[in-house]
Amino acid sequence: MPENPEGPEKIDYRWSGVDKAAASQAIELIKGDASRTSRPEVLCGIGGFSSLFELDLKRYRNPVLVSGTDGVGTKLKLARMIGEHTTVGIDLVAMCADDVVTCGAEPLFFQDYIATGKVEPETIAKIVSGIADGCTKAGCSLVGGEIAEHPGVMGADEYDLAGFCVGVVEKDEIIDGSRVQPEDCIIGLISSGLHSNGYSLVRKLLFDSGEFNIDDQVKELGFSLGKELLTPSFIYAPAVLKVAEACDLRAVAHITGGGITENLPRVIPDNLSAQIYLGSWPVKNIFTFIQRVGEIDLFEMLCTFNMGIGMILVVPSSDRRKALEVLDLNLCKSFEIGEMVEGTGQVMYR
Repeated sequence: MPENPEGPEKIDYRWSGVDKAAASQAIELIKGDASRTSRPEVLCGIGGFSSLFELDLKRYRNPVLVSGTDGVGTKLKLARMIGEHTTVGIDLVAMCADDVVTCGAEPLFFQDYIATGKVEPETIAKIVSGIADGCTKAGCSLVGGEIAEHPGVMGADEYDLAGFCVGVVEKDEIIDGSRVQPEDCIIGLISSGLHSNGYSLVRKLLFDSGEFNIDDQVKELGFSLGKELLTPSFIYAPAVLKVAEACDLRAVAHITGGGITENLPRVIPDNLSAQIYLGSWPVKNIFTFIQRVGEIDLFEMLCTFNMGIGMILVVPSSDRRKALEVLDLNLCKSFEIGEMVEGTGQVMYR
């Protein structure tokens, strides 16, 4: 070991790159954000070995717990490039809670996992503040999580996120797509942008291979490229649950990686196909910008990005108007974008 002019170097956990004091400081900074998401069923605060959530059995006849886990992906690299760490927390909750709601489940509680090369308490606090914002939007409680410091594995400024959401649904009210019928209406809920999918392609196209910078002002977007790409995901769970209460909601698809093309078939019967009418909803300029810059085929765009539709609901044609009204009342802009037809479980565009 090299000689230390001030005396022998103290070998401890911090010497290896793990700062327990910084982790403790980060936990103290995030306790307030966690507490503002608390539901009455939460029995303990942040800091224990596990989290407790009391399911109110008086509310349910035959409850089924539903779980979902996901991450934010390479959008995190853009967050680090820009130095904005709050919005990715909203993305994390959206990816998990909106998966859980696809079967009709109400999101109950959420946990996060943050891995980083070096714990910077202020950065961790910003991330968790965004997670708390997402939980508030989704109606679930942030009940715990983990901060892991990985020196030597990740760079000091690098971090990755994973989220875990648990919800509940009555067993006889599970939405699984099995009741979808021909002529059912397909309703698309507008996305806020790319959400958390397709960023590996976007980064390579615009920044690695292209001539763009995150601060570039793009005329067709109206503001900087970085700001557009870091727009947080819309959280649909509360609006979807309202539609389920008011209508015969038969299928729900969260449109993430793979776009409508790959996600909608996951919730429709094999003997039906989804007829999607291109042009029936407004496509945000970020998608047309990416397509133009990369000269990307429209079918490839539809297989990669959400193309402006972040969630799809399938209802009987008789419930179409009611569903659209409920979504509008819940500030969720939506359009009738297609119908179910006899087929082979695929998405068809026209």
